[in-house]
Amino acid sequence: MSFKSGFISIIGRPNAGKSTLLNAILGEKISIVSEKPQTTRNVIRGVKNLKDAQVIFIDTPGIHKGKGLLNEFMVKEALSTLREVDAIVYLVEANRPVTDDDRFIIMGLKGVKCPVILGINKVDKIDRRMVLPLIEEYSKLYPFKEIVPISALKKDGIDVLFGLIAGLLPEGPQYFPEDAITDVPERFIAAEIIREKIFRFTKEEVPYSVAVVIERFEEKRAKDLISISAAINVEKDSQKGIIIGKAGSMLKRIGTAAREDLERLLGARVYIELFVRVQEDWTKKPGALKEFGY
Repeated sequence: MSFKSGFISIIGRPNAGKSTLLNAILGEKISIVSEKPQTTRNVIRGVKNLKDAQVIFIDTPGIHKGKGLLNEFMVKEALSTLREVDAIVYLVEANRPVTDDDRFIIMGLKGVKCPVILGINKVDKIDRRMVLPLIEEYSKLYPFKEIVPISALKKDGIDVLFGLIAGLLPEGPQYFPEDAITDVPERFIAAEIIREKIFRFTKEEVPYSVAVVIERFEEKRAKDLISISAAINVEKDSQKGIIIGKAGSMLKRIGTAAREDLERLLGARVYIELFVRVQEDWTKKPGALKEFGY
């Protein structure tokens, strides 16, 4: 039997559910999720292994017409994947009409040569009859290979979508070991999960000014323990106060939630030490963006 493999980019507006879709397909949480838009900042690859195929999914930052150096980086990261893949899943929200950001994304698709599948996500939030007019509207904007209504959160339609993706794979090698689920290092995943908890627990203005840097990631095999030290970088003293909380209560809450997720994912006991430092206006400084991995 021939072996098939390929790279599939998942793109869409901020908060379209791209990371939720990737986690649902893989059956593992490797990409962080939040109700707030622009949670994903870097390109993250997830690997789905089958008996005779390997599918490498690329989760991308939300594509939008945002301003600022960090926003420019995220959009450039997402668009850079479009010409390197075997197929694209463009994810939109069923409960939102076509926007200027959608038209901006579709303009970017005009030059690609690979097939594009439109996934209409969050159908659990609407009357299913509302999907048909949306399908018709998107069909006029681009010749999609397939259009699939799904709910990534409820895992509804995921099997259908994955079956269509698998059918587009070319013959190719096994790029990753059969037990791999991602190509990003554990340090990166640890930083992302800590950042996810900050998104979940803190006020609206704080998460977008946060960069998490893993200062130490040490495996103590004899004790079945992973010891992690992480710096949470913010732009203002007021944000530092919010993340630390009264008598350190918020920082403890963030650390506890991150530790529980990491222990499940890494299969070992985890000790996390967090500290917060102020790097004024880091999102506007190219040097700081580079230092924090953007």
